[in-house]
Amino acid sequence: MKTTILNASPRKNWNTAELLKSAQKGAESVGSETEYIDLYDLNFAGCRSCLLCKRKDGQRNHCFWKDDLSPVIDRIYESDALIVGAPIYFGNPTSQFFALMERLIFVALSYDDYSSYFDGKINVGVVLTMNAPKNLYDQLYAEKFDALLKPFSFLKGSIKILPVCDTLQVKDYSKFNMGGFNEAHKKEVRETQFPKDLDAAFRLGIELLKL
Repeated sequence: MKTTILNASPRKNWNTAELLKSAQKGAESVGSETEYIDLYDLNFAGCRSCLLCKRKDGQRNHCFWKDDLSPVIDRIYESDALIVGAPIYFGNPTSQFFALMERLIFVALSYDDYSSYFDGKINVGVVLTMNAPKNLYDQLYAEKFDALLKPFSFLKGSIKILPVCDTLQVKDYSKFNMGGFNEAHKKEVRETQFPKDLDAAFRLGIELLKL
């Protein structure tokens, strides 16, 4: 078994990264080989529309653009599970998340009948971290993100979303102009809820390999 884990956050050691590393431990606990990648370390952009992946004599499920992401895409298509984490900025995951999804899924999309060229199965877990409290996520975001992540269905596996809400942005709010947030509340959520979120991420890493 193989699990590819991608951090689409610019921060390597904060909420999203901690959750992904917990999911990595979960996958490893059931015998999966894992690879963890910080996407912000890679040099890549979204799809260049070269259309080489659509040529009749071309290789399927492979991006031909020569940058840091193309070999990662190849390794994802050799995986049993994919776990991607991203913070929410302006109501959406990061631009790196979208560039990844665009490139990863476009190579599997058939322009003949809009089916998927991929004949395997990769279960996908998406960890989303955000300032929004859980009740606001349920009201405004849950349905939106279900639709937003539908392209992952071209990988023909299950798609599981783990929303992690009301996250702590910084360790010391007094150093920043962030008066719109209640530091005491944020730290309380970090102490009481975040350990539960870490456990949920650990279990996600296991669950994706058993579906």
